[in-house]
Amino acid sequence: MNKWIRKSVVVLVSLLTFGLITPTQLINNVNAEKPNERDTFESISSGQTSYFEESRLDKEAILKELLKQAEQQSYQKFGTRIKPVIENEFREIILPNIEKALEETAAQFPTEDLVNLAITESPGKGQSEKIFNIKNSDTNSDVLRFHVRRDNPPQAGYWFNFHYHTYHDGFQSHHELGSIYWDKNTPPKWMS
Repeated sequence: MNKWIRKSVVVLVSLLTFGLITPTQLINNVNAEKPNERDTFESISSGQTSYFEESRLDKEAILKELLKQAEQQSYQKFGTRIKPVIENEFREIILPNIEKALEETAAQFPTEDLVNLAITESPGKGQSEKIFNIKNSDTNSDVLRFHVRRDNPPQAGYWFNFHYHTYHDGFQSHHELGSIYWDKNTPPKWMS
């Protein structure tokens, strides 16, 4: 199969499924037909997604894809009950700060190593704080952990506190991304 047809099919599958289904099987089937041809896309095993063409190691494109996946994972975590209420503030306040955190982290890696960064595909449910983690797929270790905590200060209602942790200090320090007010009533569980 021509390279451009294969690439087009992979991109089409990714776009049509909004990134929820990875085209790994398609790539593996094509590679089984041509075992000597090197993969043009990075495939990450279960729980992670990364789609970057090796010939175009563009830091900006990689960051854009990570941010897109981060936004999708966040909306999945919010579920259908929380998302409509906080979506606009999330896009205006939190998402730009997630982008800054990703840029700061990317500055610590050479561009060719950025293709090894992948976002986990399973946010925490119920009361869990986990939104997503950024992993280094080569070492299978977390680099960043993005969380959201429910805060209920006295007489102030419920707030969603967005923050992240880094591997630099063993994920101990909270790096604030911002807070969004919910209501005086208890928010529903995540992913509900």
